Amino acid sequence: MNTFGRALGVTVFGQSHSRAIGCVLDGFPAGLAVDEEALGAFMARRAPGQGPWTTRRSEADAVRFLCGLNAEGRTSGAPIAFVIENTDTRRQDYTAMGKVPRPSHADLVAWRRWGDDWDRSGGGQFSGRLTAPLAAAGALCLQWLAERGVRVAAHLAEVAGVKDAPFAARMLDLETKSQLESQIATLATRDFPTLSAEAGAAMRDAIAKAAQEGDSVGGIVEALATGVPADLGDPMALGVESQLSSALFGIPAVKGVEFGAGFGAARMRGSEHNDPYTLDARMEATPEKNDAGGILGGITTGAPLVVRLAVKPTASIAMPQRSVDLEHMEEAELRVRGRHDPCIAPRAVPVAEAVLALTLMDLMLQRGAPSAR
Repeated sequence: MNTFGRALGVTVFGQSHSRAIGCVLDGFPAGLAVDEEALGAFMARRAPGQGPWTTRRSEADAVRFLCGLNAEGRTSGAPIAFVIENTDTRRQDYTAMGKVPRPSHADLVAWRRWGDDWDRSGGGQFSGRLTAPLAAAGALCLQWLAERGVRVAAHLAEVAGVKDAPFAARMLDLETKSQLESQIATLATRDFPTLSAEAGAAMRDAIAKAAQEGDSVGGIVEALATGVPADLGDPMALGVESQLSSALFGIPAVKGVEFGAGFGAARMRGSEHNDPYTLDARMEATPEKNDAGGILGGITTGAPLVVRLAVKPTASIAMPQRSVDLEHMEEAELRVRGRHDPCIAPRAVPVAEAVLALTLMDLMLQRGAPSAR
């Protein structure tokens, strides 16, 4: 199913080369004055054609609301539905490949599930194109969260072995808060989503080198949320990690999710990983290091929520690859046509922010959301 969320239901629909893609948000509260200019700016961060590290497919990604807003442009409490037109499609690039599944794509499993009727053009419903409506839905949630003091940001933590500086999200003293605010402000000025300009330049060089060789590279996205209320989530299956991981794995190409110290915790001793408590400026107990990434026992601690996503290399590459012709059941060589990102990770950054925002808003509605500040 293409649906997730409990108090806020999110359903994404469409295919890469269908007439349109879109989303339905059910349970979005009334009263948000939608800032469509801010929505457009957020969508531009995910859109293709930003530079040599993205596909040459050209899409405006303009969001057209069908329902859910009143005459003044405020959310009405009714389900919100919107579409994004697909205007630059090339089905012929995919029909020419016949019945030869692309390695590391969903072609083979989709053919086994639906036979010849599945829409393989551009990857159909499995395409990264479906992250556009996810981004738009998340952009609305970001506006709602901002009114309640919650901020969400993300950056490229690593690409092709090149590492960016991490978010300053471990301690909650005033100096660290100031550093984090500065980092978020810096990201807003970047045309490539890194905290370090030098790291960004090195990442772009690595992506360009892979593209020249007909290959691709993957990356790691680090996302963060501040101002998250304590006490969101529940133990075990309905924990924040469980709900957020389920949503994040819905982003095509995401192959791993970790929180806080993540897999690094497995290489620590308990004395290193255990997080002492201290009193914050409001005289409330708070974790000092935040190795847990803002979550303990499936419930938010009030510290910054930190999550990282492993994004695999783009599966569609220019190199010849070995596959199987499903019509004749014989081995075949495949050359993938079409327009593809040599690295998906840069455009996954706003999508990670969007899905984090969608899940946080859902969690807040589950617990009874506070009024806007």
